[in-house]
Amino acid sequence: MKKILKNILYILLTFVLTLVVAFSYLYISSSISSKNNIAKLGPEASILLIDSKSFRNLNKNGKLDAYEDSRQPIETRIDDLIKQMNIEEKAGIMFITMTAMGDDGALSEAKTIFNPFSLPFLSNLEMVVNKNMNHFNTIQSPEPNALVKWNNNIQKLAERTRLGIPVTHATDPRHGVPNAPGASIYTPYFSKWCSYPGFAAIGDTVLMRDFGEIARLEYLAVGYRLTLSPMADLATEPRWWRINGTFGEDAEMSAMLTKAYILGFQGDSITNQSVECMVKHFTGGGPQENGIDSHFPPGRQSYDGNNFNYHLIPFKKGAFPANVAQVMPYYGIPMGQTSEDVGFSFNKEIITGMLREKYHFDGIVCTDWGLVTDQNILWMVGKPASAHGVENLSEIERVKKIIDAGCDMFGGEAIPELVVELVKARQINEERINTSVRRILRAKFKLGLFDNPYLTEEATSIFGNEQFKEKGHESQRRSLVLLKNENNILPLAPTTKVYLFGFNEEDSKKYAGAITSINDADVIILKLNAPYDPKAARYLVEKMFHQGSLEFPENELEELLKLIQSKPTITVMNLERPAVFPEINAASKAVIGDFSSQDDIILDLIFGQFKPSGKLPFELPSSMKAVLNQREDMPHDSKDPLYPFGFGLSYTEKINLNR
Repeated sequence: MKKILKNILYILLTFVLTLVVAFSYLYISSSISSKNNIAKLGPEASILLIDSKSFRNLNKNGKLDAYEDSRQPIETRIDDLIKQMNIEEKAGIMFITMTAMGDDGALSEAKTIFNPFSLPFLSNLEMVVNKNMNHFNTIQSPEPNALVKWNNNIQKLAERTRLGIPVTHATDPRHGVPNAPGASIYTPYFSKWCSYPGFAAIGDTVLMRDFGEIARLEYLAVGYRLTLSPMADLATEPRWWRINGTFGEDAEMSAMLTKAYILGFQGDSITNQSVECMVKHFTGGGPQENGIDSHFPPGRQSYDGNNFNYHLIPFKKGAFPANVAQVMPYYGIPMGQTSEDVGFSFNKEIITGMLREKYHFDGIVCTDWGLVTDQNILWMVGKPASAHGVENLSEIERVKKIIDAGCDMFGGEAIPELVVELVKARQINEERINTSVRRILRAKFKLGLFDNPYLTEEATSIFGNEQFKEKGHESQRRSLVLLKNENNILPLAPTTKVYLFGFNEEDSKKYAGAITSINDADVIILKLNAPYDPKAARYLVEKMFHQGSLEFPENELEELLKLIQSKPTITVMNLERPAVFPEINAASKAVIGDFSSQDDIILDLIFGQFKPSGKLPFELPSSMKAVLNQREDMPHDSKDPLYPFGFGLSYTEKINLNR
């Protein structure tokens, strides 16, 4: 026994020593790499004073070039800069990927290597200096002043490159209430709004534009100049995990809200006060075959209802009339819709034939993340590239096919060397690269990044703005949908003794009737999240996707029904997907559909502080059998839904659904 323990101890010590040696090696090599990268940089840009006006001497040649001159037309500035760029710089500008930052705003390099957020990503220095990249997407939420510092640090780094091309800082949505990876990046100091289906439950384009304008101001304060949103996809396949990012299943509603959203962020034209939108996912990512998201194989979209054109409506009537700056296609293969069954970004008929030629879109087209290389984030995920339909192609062949299709930028990749190789091998003409570079530079010039990409900490005083907070709260209140109110049990009297299940304890303390003993309660208020099947995940990263079955597992349902049947119960269902819950609905005295509102706002509704006014943005199916019989591309086609699209009560209404 002692010998076995001794051997185990030796193994553990060897493992620990190996880790120490490995991290020491990484730290030392990264430190050396950082020093080498810094040595490659030039000086900071000097300031040229001409006619009492200051200009940044970005290429450090001591004279004012056209691209540095803010008085020149943008196209003249672009022409001048393209002539000065080498192929490595042109290739680098065509890539955007995630990057990390230090919690204090430091650049990610050797000193942040032990920060888990930085592990999956190349350092800022590596990407800016060696790969000539200047578009980054961040997923951290440090304090506002740290974000300002990081913005200024990375812009100063970019300024010291040969031509001083500034960085475009991008983000996924950040204004949601919950910490919900894939739908919203939790950022505590931003104003808090309902989820995107919640905006469809409200159906108010004025409020939608208000959101865009407020979010724009908050983004500008910390340097975000590109939002990877909105999602113009339609929630026609209820099992799809990304429904929580859509404006529901109705194309006309989605089009109206998409347009208002973009106008809020961008304004009527792009200026140095705009945040550009990258609408996604052309031509509509909703019809996921069997509800399996095409981040992963097999990556097919189904059009059994022959309803491909319906999914174009939010783009045709929403995004394009709003002059959206950028477009992201989705991963999937639009099965049977073109002569070649390949993923959208590889499909020339979709990108060039439809997006460019039919709809005359001349903005930036950026692929979704990870279409070329296998993703081995943290060495554990092992997700293959989402190269659906072109799995047999090599990485460099995939890059060529994406460019040939008409895309300008590669999302989630940092391989500009492959573009360089293609040009040098004369497999792609440099003029074709120039076409994409021109579109990308145009965005940077319009945003004013070449003239002043720096921020001041004073700008962060915007956070905590009471008017912004109240607008967010308004959205949460108006999004709540009253689905059932048996015998008008709602609103509850303020003195009603309630037992809260699933609510934040702090939020419940403000209600005099909230008690800790279920036995003494008059009413149970039960808050649930729409169910999903964790076993549906095949890859580590897929585990954070709420997909698969929409009904509660049998054992969980049994326990919930016991609770509900023990006392009169008000059930609040967070509808991040269209949940299947007929038994819970039947047993509950009242049911409320929630779109990620704060707990205290939900309780305010229940206790009559305001009346419900939201309407369902998608059907709630009556069974999984009904879900399985639906066609992925068709809206409103669930047989005998528990609640139909557009349903919603108020406290003044009485209705008998016989449920």
